[in-house]
Order: sequence, then structure tokens, then C-alpha cells
Amino acid sequence: MLLAAPPANRATIALSEGEDPRIVEGALAAQAAGAADIILVGQGDAVRAELTRQGAEEGPGIAVHDPETSDLTDSFAKSFHALRQHKGVDEAAAARAVRAPLTYAAMLVREGHATGTVGGAVATTSDVVRTALQVIGKAPDAAMVSSFFLMYPPEGTETGRTMLYSDCGLVIDPAADELAEIAAMSARSCRALMREEPKIAMLSFSTMGSAKHDRVTKVTDALATLRARHPDLEADGELQFDAAFVPSVGTAKAPGSAVAGQANVMIFPNLDAGNIGYKLTQRLGGYAAIGPILQGLAHPANDLSRGCVAEDVTQMIAVTVLQSMAAG
Repeated sequence: MLLAAPPANRATIALSEGEDPRIVEGALAAQAAGAADIILVGQGDAVRAELTRQGAEEGPGIAVHDPETSDLTDSFAKSFHALRQHKGVDEAAAARAVRAPLTYAAMLVREGHATGTVGGAVATTSDVVRTALQVIGKAPDAAMVSSFFLMYPPEGTETGRTMLYSDCGLVIDPAADELAEIAAMSARSCRALMREEPKIAMLSFSTMGSAKHDRVTKVTDALATLRARHPDLEADGELQFDAAFVPSVGTAKAPGSAVAGQANVMIFPNLDAGNIGYKLTQRLGGYAAIGPILQGLAHPANDLSRGCVAEDVTQMIAVTVLQSMAAG
């Protein structure tokens, strides 16, 4: 299930863990499918040895960058020093920092040598996100960075549909205005990656006032803020998941709602609900979960699970390409 990207204006994706067999296998598959050209970042001999083991070699469409020997490293060190000296990073520290593959890959994106980057097969999510924020930074029109999962139903299901779940991997307990921002960014991501118009459900344990609680009020406040900022978006809430997902339940619990029973963007009230929700959908519902995908950055940078397989790498490369295309 490779998310297809048009061949025109072919993207270049930098992978910060180029020595990992899963990364190499997934990258070769993406490159062969025409999704992107690839830069594998890591210790040069080790990366080339893994390419050889998998029957491939460095050449058109597959480049190897070793931060210790790259011609770009010195210029990256100067740029990184200029970027981070206000945080106390001196020239020596900058030179060390850009030799770390994760930072080097992000600098490739920042300096225009790559259109996006993917890491996290070895590095932790916190390291991937921190590096992306420090080097690539937030998009000018984004108030924050959040994450989402693309959820694909199992083949042959008659009741399932593709959905976007947010935030399931990054923002622990968003305030109402942050929840509204997550919903707005998720709407853009829905258009860019799912190629559908978003129908946004602001999820809760309550539907349309069936319960009274501060946690419910946070969701309704978020909906009010979202509607005020983005009156063009189709959004409703507060909705329980069944009211958002099942047409007959939506009709019964939220009559007249254009979103209830039809939602394709599910906005969870906190990370507890989001993380548990996507894993239940994946493990019990049989959905494929692609993510966490980051949104709100100036250029695409995405995180992999440390338990990922090569197919996950290929999918995340394709996602990163589509994000770069949507950003123009």
C-alpha cells in the first residue's frame, strides 16, 4: 500500500540511519517505485556494505553521505552555529553536532539538499522531534508541532474507511486552543495525504451535551475556536467515537450533524485517548497505522517506530514526499 507520488519534481529524502538494514531495504523499494531519490546518512563503509548485501550500490537515485567526510559538513557546522549560538552553542559544539547523522540529515533539508527527512528506526521519538524543531523549525503559519496517524481499513471491509487520528504521539494534554490548532493542521494533512475533504470530529466521552465536565468543556471550547478561525472547515462535536464513526449512531445521537457518522478526521482530547485509540483500532480492528507523522514543521521530518519493518520505511518516505509536495 505505497502512497503514490507523481514522478514530476522528484523529491529527495534523507534517511538518518543509513546503516540499518530496514532503512536500506525500505529506501531501495521507495526509490525503485519512483517515490523519491534517497540520501543514506551514516558511516560510509557500513552503509555501502549494507547496500552491497542487499544487491544494490550507490549511484543515480541512491547517494551515501558520511558526516565525517562529507564536503558539506563544514558549511553545515557554520550554519548550525549561526542557528543555535543564541542557545550557547559554540563553533566546536556545532562542528560536533552536525556530525551526528540525525542532525546532518536535518541540515540537508534546511539547506535545500533534501526535501524531507525520516529517522527513528534507532533514534528515540524525542531525539527525532527535538532535532527537527531545532534545525528545521516550525512552519511560519504553525503555532505548534503535532502528530497524526493515517489509519487504513483491512481489505474487504464494508464498514471501514480511511481516517486520520490526531494527536496520538506527541502533545500530551493540549489546551482548547491547541486542540483547535491540531484540528486545523490535521485538516490540511487530510487534504494533502488522503486527497479528501476533511470531516472533523472533536472526540469526547460525551455527545452533544450528554455529559457535563471540564474535559467536555475543553472540547466544545476547542470546536468554537476552530470554527471561529476556520469557518470553511466541516467540524462538529463534542462526539463520542461511535457517534463520529457509525452513521446510524451519528443520526441517533447527533441528528442534523453533517459530520456525525461520516468523520474522517478524529481529534482526540489528549494523548492517552489518542494513543490508546489508534492501537485499539490497529490491533483489534485490523487497521494499518502509518505514523506518527509530524505536522507543523517548515519542511517535512518524520519519525519511525523502533519496531518498524522495511515496508514502514517505504510508506513513511512516500508520506514525506507527499507532505513536501503539498507545501509547494
